[in-house]
Amino acid sequence: MERRTIGAAALEVGAIGLGCMPMSWGYTASQRSGERSLRAVHAALDAGSSLLDTADMYGPFTNELLVGRALKERRGDAFVATKCGLLVGGDAHVVANGRPGYVKRACDASLRRLQTDVIDLYQLHRADPEVPVEETWGAMAELVSAGKVRALGVCATGAPVARRAGAPHEGTIRQLERVQQVFPVSAVQAELSVWAREALDALLPWCAARGVGFLAAMPLGSGFLSGTLTPGQGFEPDDVRARHPRFTAEMMAANQPVVAGLRRVAARHGEGVTPAQVALAWLLGQGPHVIPVPGTKREEWARENAAAAELVLTARDEAEIERLPPARGSWD
Repeated sequence: MERRTIGAAALEVGAIGLGCMPMSWGYTASQRSGERSLRAVHAALDAGSSLLDTADMYGPFTNELLVGRALKERRGDAFVATKCGLLVGGDAHVVANGRPGYVKRACDASLRRLQTDVIDLYQLHRADPEVPVEETWGAMAELVSAGKVRALGVCATGAPVARRAGAPHEGTIRQLERVQQVFPVSAVQAELSVWAREALDALLPWCAARGVGFLAAMPLGSGFLSGTLTPGQGFEPDDVRARHPRFTAEMMAANQPVVAGLRRVAARHGEGVTPAQVALAWLLGQGPHVIPVPGTKREEWARENAAAAELVLTARDEAEIERLPPARGSWD
């Protein structure tokens, strides 16, 4: 698999990563299986998807424990990315905590759960509005000096919030400019996909101009761009898509032309090429610093996603994808 570089730290990873969140957080609980998820992690590593993206809040904690089981056997094959800064309370209520002392304790706890002595990329999940972000980032930089962390990254504020404010990622860029004065940013993680392109306007160029890696979160639109979801199929109450404005039956039907376009492109590349692979290949074409991080808990999809790195889109393919209608949600 092609190799790509994580920003200032110049750390190499496979062109496509593995988002581990669905294995224990955010998606249908009844379909979770620790052993099946572990097989998916091994399948991804076997296929060259070395970047494993997790966070202490996923579960909470159980996602890191799962990844740690794989790392115990295969630390040398993996690039470990985890996150700090969010706490999960009762009723899954999430709050930010950016206090320096907490950040350092959180890192030590993540190291124990991941069964490793160093985290390759430590990301600030969300800034704490009660703590200057420079203080949080400074504490994270001290973890690099201590040898517990190799590089630092920032997760962007959710695009829907920025979209409604009329300035996608403007706040994230201001935050990045502030922390960059304290310690180099090696990677930014933000949503980017065929149906969520806000990061293309300013955030992706910001990263490209500074040699910062870009981890494309939700590159398959939470499963929609894979073409495996049916309008009106419904989601279990604990699944984030049950409350997402693009996953109502009406909007899933309205957005089918996006999937249909990906299917047309896939068909030109022969039997076995999928809409999901086309969506991932499109992301890889957005720049050498872009690393899609599709989430899955199934080994067959982990292998399929990794294989997208070998798919080369033509100019005709890219033009057809650019002409796809914008995605619609109930906020539109």
